[in-house]
Amino acid sequence: MSQPWHPTRLAARLPFLVRRSLLATATRAFFTSRGYTEVETPSAVPTPGEEVHLHPYRLEPSGLYLHTSPEFAMKKLLAGGAGKIFQLARVWRHEPVSQTHIPEFTMLEWYCPHASMDDLIAEVKTYLAAVLPPVFSYAGLTITLAHANRFTVDEAFSRFTGADVLGTADDAAALAASAGATLRADESWEDLFFRLLLERIEPHIGRENPSFLTHWPAAQAALARRDPADPRVAERFELYIAGLELANAFVELTDAAEQRARFVQDRARRAALGGPSWPLDEDFLEAVGNMPPCAGIALGFDRLVMLATGATRIADVTWLPG
Repeated sequence: MSQPWHPTRLAARLPFLVRRSLLATATRAFFTSRGYTEVETPSAVPTPGEEVHLHPYRLEPSGLYLHTSPEFAMKKLLAGGAGKIFQLARVWRHEPVSQTHIPEFTMLEWYCPHASMDDLIAEVKTYLAAVLPPVFSYAGLTITLAHANRFTVDEAFSRFTGADVLGTADDAAALAASAGATLRADESWEDLFFRLLLERIEPHIGRENPSFLTHWPAAQAALARRDPADPRVAERFELYIAGLELANAFVELTDAAEQRARFVQDRARRAALGGPSWPLDEDFLEAVGNMPPCAGIALGFDRLVMLATGATRIADVTWLPG
């Protein structure tokens, strides 16, 4: 049996872990200096989220779930008037272990009332500059933080796949033809969207500078609001650095009726795939309608530590990997 506490194994990880501790301290200092309040929310919850493809752990005999994100709880605090808040939260996702994923990990999540997407992107860049060197190497790449690239999803698909992703929305055959791809048996538009993103777009972004991929198709809005200027897309962005998907962010949806409709649709899709069911979080839906306009982001803290240390395995930046 592996012994991650063994002196030899711990000694190999210790430089990474010391850097992790310093990074956590710097993170708290950064947000506190900008008027944020650190919060702590429950890990065991009756409703772990509503995203179709996230798989939570269920606790017996309570029937509660380990949360996959503190998002629902933090938004309830926003609705109550908590203001600018952040959290370094332990979260759980039942997904295969890999170089960049373990079932239990740390997520840095923060919310800023009355912030726009541009405001949040600017704050992310300021945060990265505060906790990472201006130039660093990772996985054979040299990353410079002084400049960041920014693409809309539509621009990225056009540039790297040749496809008109918005013009082919919900039509898998049309998207495949537009991208010059072969549509696989039973492959949905969403499946093809993510295959093209993974195979043709992600390898080309975030390789020299951070890359922000913005304005996702409305079908991928999740908990983001639609762009008032173009309802085909949502005010959502993801951040990529050195081949790592580092963060996912929204200008938050504050329309409770629309959020309920999305959840109903997501729950139906999850049921069709044979996924689990749990109570709808009515308290959260009420909170959504009472939230101030705001933007929020979830950033993989362990992956940030990987960038800061050069570690290529997420297990190397955790104190006692499972």
